Amino acid sequence: MKILGISAFYHDSAAALIDNGEIVAAAQEERFTRKKHDPGFPSNAVKFCLEYGGVSLNQLDAIVFYDKPLLKFERLLETYYAFAPKGIRSFITAMPVWIKEKMFLKRLINEELVKLGYDKKKPVKLLFPEHHLSHAASAYYPSAYEKAAILTIDGVGEWATASICLGEGKNISILKELRFPHSLGLLYSAFTYFLGFRVNSGEYKLMGLAPYGNPTSPDVDRYVDIMLKELIELKEDGSVWLNQEYFDYATGLKMVNEHKWEALFGFKKRNPEDTLEQEHCNLGLAIQRVTEEAVVRMAKEAKRLTGADYLCMAGGVALNCVANGKLQKENIFKEVFIQPAAGDAGGALGAAQAAYHIYFGQERTITWQSDAMHGSYLGPTFSDLEVELTAKKYQAVYTYYADFKDLCKDTARLLDAGNVVGWVQGRMEFGPRALGGRSILGDPRNSEMQKKLNLKIKYRESFRPFAPSVLAEDCAEYFDYGGISPYMLLVHPVAESRRKALPAGYDSLDLREKLYFLRSDLPSITHIDYSARIQTVHKETNPRYWELINAFKDLTGYGVVVNTSFNVRGEPIVSTPNDAYRCFMRTEMDYLVVGNYIFDKRQQPEWQEKDNWQEEFVLD
Repeated sequence: MKILGISAFYHDSAAALIDNGEIVAAAQEERFTRKKHDPGFPSNAVKFCLEYGGVSLNQLDAIVFYDKPLLKFERLLETYYAFAPKGIRSFITAMPVWIKEKMFLKRLINEELVKLGYDKKKPVKLLFPEHHLSHAASAYYPSAYEKAAILTIDGVGEWATASICLGEGKNISILKELRFPHSLGLLYSAFTYFLGFRVNSGEYKLMGLAPYGNPTSPDVDRYVDIMLKELIELKEDGSVWLNQEYFDYATGLKMVNEHKWEALFGFKKRNPEDTLEQEHCNLGLAIQRVTEEAVVRMAKEAKRLTGADYLCMAGGVALNCVANGKLQKENIFKEVFIQPAAGDAGGALGAAQAAYHIYFGQERTITWQSDAMHGSYLGPTFSDLEVELTAKKYQAVYTYYADFKDLCKDTARLLDAGNVVGWVQGRMEFGPRALGGRSILGDPRNSEMQKKLNLKIKYRESFRPFAPSVLAEDCAEYFDYGGISPYMLLVHPVAESRRKALPAGYDSLDLREKLYFLRSDLPSITHIDYSARIQTVHKETNPRYWELINAFKDLTGYGVVVNTSFNVRGEPIVSTPNDAYRCFMRTEMDYLVVGNYIFDKRQQPEWQEKDNWQEEFVLD
């Protein structure tokens, strides 16, 4: 039984194909169109999934869209009615789009499928599970648990903004929901907006900014008190009630009432490229603390309702790695599994799985040890021919290695010498994290690596931290964590033995003064609070990446490297050898490794394309 899942028309459109319950392929549309968070119909992702699965649209048993558009339209109408006459401008803006397109989504989907060769005379069943059921299914069905609590938290689906479910066997039961306009995800996005980052894109920046807040400052506690007195009522079960006098997202064209927020917190909304001041950092730390407390309380409620030993998580808030790390330390559950494509892209996969197990009633048989995501390496791959054609196109100079182990040894030497290396291997990752398939790598011991990667390679804010990729078997040697974290979704501290003492008065220093202080013997992956967003690399799921890190360990004694996504600011992660070479040549990256080929920047012909990536990509 072959089922295609689709998510589209909001952000992070994607497609996923399952065959008799097994995940065959999944990819985001942005990787093909080169438009970050592309919301359009995922034509390219659908084509890839079908080609990889060797199936045509009319051979499918079902095509499944990740939410119910008419229920979402009902929420829109009821919200405008409840807030009337407020929101008339937003209503006039939104209604024509809904009436023209989204009200008739079934027809629109069929029209897009016809362009891809779909024959309407031989119709395939088209299904629409609810948004949070798609999230829940994406987390539970690939997990290794026979029975698990499921927690989904995001901005909003149709009405639900968070849900607690029970997964047991092939079934998912929804036990409790938080409903719009009250939403932990929208609350976090409101602070993302107020602090000058893009909503539905910059939330991870806010998470990275929070540790620069001064934990000893009375301002942090004051901001938390203001939030809990004026903006939010945080209930015992983790649900939130938001005071809509301060928010505009329900009926307005922006997230918050800026005038009221500025009066509340005592400073103006930050513009995107403004200097980050300590007050911004302190506010970021305050909302991160509130978010973490809400997530932990929701998890405790999930435990109370289900009695389950295991927890599965999805939804955009499940990408908050710091909150995930705090939740794990609470030991509420024996284990936690987080869907690596936890946002809307993962809804495509969950929709297909929900149809398979719930609509078609197919049994769930667990044949895997950790999870069924295949390391999240579910996207397109490439051949040697494609690499050579790319080289021919740009008259690029390369060295080919017949023995991959020799390539790894030489790449390890390049990293040890302080070089930045683009690393493209095998199938592309599904989800927002680069996991060693489409990555940029560096030496974590190098005190200048964070600065170099941020300012000369990624062209992004200097405060942004970088993640370590560590051999799974060596994780406890470097970090205060001995478990697994294959999807870079958990933050844990660097081991005490590797830390360097902070100077007196460190907490009172400003962001710029704190930034490049050496905090450990792994300075480029140790965040300001001694934390790290860990990826454990497993030989079973990514043998080529494991081989490289192992070669680096043989050379240096360190089984860990710096890993960041292969892109510049505002660009989607690269997919093809062509994408990789263009990004390589438009940055100050030193070497590019694609498959068994190494490209040395010094040997390449002058870059002839006079393009400007800062104009091509919208800065996020």
